Amino acid sequence: MNHFTGPSSFLGAASRLLDAESRSISPENFTGDPGGAGKATKGTGARSARALGQGWKVSPSIPIIAGKSFTLAEISGPGTILRIWITTLENVRLRHLILRMYWDGQDTPSVEVPLGDFFCCGWESYSHVSSIPVCVNPGRAFNCYWEMPFRESARITLENRDDDTAVIYYQIDYSLSELPRDCAHFHAQFQRSNPTQYGQPHTVLDGVRGRGQYVGTYMAWGSNNNGWWGEGEVKFYIDDDTDFPSICSTGTEDYFGGSHNFDIGTALARFPNGYTPYSTAFAGLPEVLSPDGVYRSQQRFGMYRWHIPDPIRFRETISVTIQALGWRTDKDRRYLPLQDDVASTAFWYQTLPTAPFPLLPNRDHMEII
Repeated sequence: MNHFTGPSSFLGAASRLLDAESRSISPENFTGDPGGAGKATKGTGARSARALGQGWKVSPSIPIIAGKSFTLAEISGPGTILRIWITTLENVRLRHLILRMYWDGQDTPSVEVPLGDFFCCGWESYSHVSSIPVCVNPGRAFNCYWEMPFRESARITLENRDDDTAVIYYQIDYSLSELPRDCAHFHAQFQRSNPTQYGQPHTVLDGVRGRGQYVGTYMAWGSNNNGWWGEGEVKFYIDDDTDFPSICSTGTEDYFGGSHNFDIGTALARFPNGYTPYSTAFAGLPEVLSPDGVYRSQQRFGMYRWHIPDPIRFRETISVTIQALGWRTDKDRRYLPLQDDVASTAFWYQTLPTAPFPLLPNRDHMEII
């Protein structure tokens, strides 16, 4: 048997016999114990299984009471979470479910993100996502394949900030194995500017302390102006950077792997078609909501960019910003700093300890209408 040299969920490891143990946590096996699944005698499916008994889908889901948190998983390491699948009913508000993850006994979460934003669905509605680390499939099925190593322990919780009980179906697949020394810990942080301040960039990430690499951005963008809103640059300030960054994009749609307003007609004519949604392995625009019409106010967009082939590495610290920038109506074609609703989720790996995150806004501030 080969010694396990690190977590891998890619096809390159599919044929290798590795020194690791497979485990899974779900409402049918809350502890992940070997031989511990399918034993439930009570649960949300007990009434439906009353004529069949134990072993017949007795506990497929859990209720989380309004205002309470539930521990989805508590695992002793070393090991690696390889996949998370979770779904809810249509009436559950995704911004009112807060996902948190804690590594190696830390009191500070390394992940603190609304459930929908973590899975690239920041506007409450279903969007089909077909990327490498995140897939969203019919109907409202959220899948995460980010590798999440831990040396001592892992704890995952879900808080229900809504007024009603939320019914949650979930499964967390992981392996138990030794980890190489260079494995860093998974992090994700949510930030929202509603609205962005005139002439000031939106902060995607700041306050990081440690060595690591930045691996992805999801952004839920609500436009409050007519016209094109995505001229702003994404800037990465790495280690010793001060006034100017080491990495700067050429525009919002360019950073997210698109071009020319995400509009397939702009190469030939000005704005003839409108936005074109797409979802690829490492970049996408899966969410396009245009209640007032194309290039009109109150449009909403969801975009992701995964830096898996091109991680942004830092030795000590990193900060990330994005400008909200459109166009004025004057003849001089001047930029217009926008005051839009911009919510971002940053994904990165780093060494522990995790610096405390900014205080997550309360439920009223997070409300989407």
